[in-house]
Amino acid sequence: MARRMLLSGNEAIVYGALDAGCRFYAGYPITPSSEIMHLMAKEMPRVGGVFIQAEDELAAINMVIGASWGGLKSMTATSGPGLSLMQEGIGYAVMTETPLVIVDVMRTGPATGQATKPAQGDLMQARWGRHGDQYLVVLAAQDPQEAYDLVIEAFNIAEELRTPVILLIDEFIGHGREVVVVGKDVVIKNRRLPPPSGEWMPFDSEDPRQASPMPLLGKGYYVLVTGSTHNEYGYRDVHSFETHYRLVKRIKEKIIGNLDKMPKPIVLGKPDDAETAIVCFGSVCRSAREAFYKLRERGFRMVFVRLRTLWPLDYDHLSRILDNVEAVIVPELSLGQLIHDVREAVDTSTRVIGVNKVGGGLPIYPSEIIKVVKEACRK
Repeated sequence: MARRMLLSGNEAIVYGALDAGCRFYAGYPITPSSEIMHLMAKEMPRVGGVFIQAEDELAAINMVIGASWGGLKSMTATSGPGLSLMQEGIGYAVMTETPLVIVDVMRTGPATGQATKPAQGDLMQARWGRHGDQYLVVLAAQDPQEAYDLVIEAFNIAEELRTPVILLIDEFIGHGREVVVVGKDVVIKNRRLPPPSGEWMPFDSEDPRQASPMPLLGKGYYVLVTGSTHNEYGYRDVHSFETHYRLVKRIKEKIIGNLDKMPKPIVLGKPDDAETAIVCFGSVCRSAREAFYKLRERGFRMVFVRLRTLWPLDYDHLSRILDNVEAVIVPELSLGQLIHDVREAVDTSTRVIGVNKVGGGLPIYPSEIIKVVKEACRK
């Protein structure tokens, strides 16, 4: 039954995860994500789940991997430095095709940086932080309500595709408190289990877009799980070109081939009639949306694009939206990371202009975006 609750983004993450069926949480406290761990410690026992405060982030991610193979929907949450420590474990989860969810409440870095201040500098780390050829899914929410909604979507994608999913929010969202509708009727997806009899392969599928059935440890299945190169049955094969190429290519195609299942961008305005576009993600989108409406009132022909799936990015779809514009404005609470993807999606003649600001806990104000759009339209 749906109900309205006054929640921070961090709290909304917890209730969304529980509604998605999460029953295992392991984590280590780190600003500004710690409230997720605190509330999980309170709520997880109430639903028959398991909560563990790990000794560090390295232990936390490996506990989450083990719990997932034991059959529980599992997650952890952290911030930038903790996500850095988790990267080897996340790579192992990619290679073993382990479904799990990681929430990264971004703060200002690098290093310790400004631990209590918001930023969006973890985009590249979330996508490419592991070594080797690997693909996973990265989502981004703009407010507490969407944090609730997208963590449920993250679990569904993780379970259906047998992949880690990273959900990005930042300190503005994590500590911002708003009314959130929870307990709505939601579609919940679960991993495919092996058939009761007959031959099956835990690390292959006839359909490249579909994940293999996932056996549960301790349930009588005979399965080998290794981060080394392995064949369809899990047996190590660390010398064969064919085995490794087939494995990593299939893991990539399983993600890329399911772009249609990822949350779509939110588009405002008429792309066919627009001269200028704003492309953004996360908390910055609220300032960007206000700037968009004010500019339209003043006669500017604009289109607004809010990305909810940051990886894999549907470049073709974004390219079609931006096909007619002369300039694209990309506001980010960083020195510029999403801007590189926008440049990939547009013609070389299209001007791509960043609005970059990070540090001190200051947001990007609508007036700052409006100023850049006006300057771009004068050129």
